[in-house]
Amino acid sequence: MSLLEIKNLVKKYDDHLVLNNISFNVNKSDVIVILGASGCGKSTLLRCINGLESTNSGEIIFNGKIINNQTTNWTFVRQKIGMVFQSYELFPHMSVIDNITLAPLKVQKRQKDEVLDKAFSLLKRFNLIDKKDSMPKSLSGGQKQRVAIIRALCMNPEILLFDEVTASLDPEMAYEVSSVILELAKDGMTMIIVTHEMKFARKIASEIIFFDNGIIAEKSNPNDFFNNPKTTRAKKFLSIFNM
Repeated sequence: MSLLEIKNLVKKYDDHLVLNNISFNVNKSDVIVILGASGCGKSTLLRCINGLESTNSGEIIFNGKIINNQTTNWTFVRQKIGMVFQSYELFPHMSVIDNITLAPLKVQKRQKDEVLDKAFSLLKRFNLIDKKDSMPKSLSGGQKQRVAIIRALCMNPEILLFDEVTASLDPEMAYEVSSVILELAKDGMTMIIVTHEMKFARKIASEIIFFDNGIIAEKSNPNDFFNNPKTTRAKKFLSIFNM
C-alpha cells in the first residue's frame, strides 16, 4: 500500500479547472518533484493534500484512509503531512526555539524535555544552534527557511511538502536550503517538492511529474525526463533552461 495516493483529483475555482483528473502514488522514501510553468496547478495540489484547499472530486488517500472529506481532523493530518512554504510563515514575535517547539508542545502535547532535545539536535545538524534565541527578523532568508524546515521536522511527519522554498532566495541561500533537503532525501524522508530549480530537481527526484494546464503531461524518472522528454510541451519547457 502506498503511503499517499492521489486518485482522479479535480479542483475548480468557479469555472476555472485548476487540477484535472490528477492521479499518482507516493511510496515511503519517494521524492516526487513536480515541475511546470507558473499557474499550472502545482502549488494548488500541495495545498489540497495538506487540507488548505478543498477539492471538487477524486480522492486523497493517506495511510489507507480518504482524507479529503468533511470528517477529517486536519489538525491531526497536518502533523503527519507537513508543509514548508516559500514565505517561511515564522511567528515574528517568537524566538527561533519557540517557533520550533510551539506546535509539538501545544498541539501534540509532548514532553518539553523530549521536544527541546529534538529541536536542539536539528538546530545543531543544520548549523543554526547559535540562532536558537534569535528573533526571525535578525535571520537571513536562508536561515529562516531552514528554521521553517526544522519546525516541520520537529512534528515527526511522515511526508513533507515543499512549495517553492528557494524561490525568493539568492543563489547562496538557495544552496543552503537545497543542501538541507538533499540530506533529508538521503535519510529516506518522503517528500513532494514543487520547484523551478532544474538542477536541484534532477539531483533529488526519484520521480518527476510534469504539469501542464492542470493535467499530468508527463511522468518519469529524472534521467529520462531531462535527457529524453516524451512530450513536445516538456521539450519546450526544458529548452528554456537549456536542458
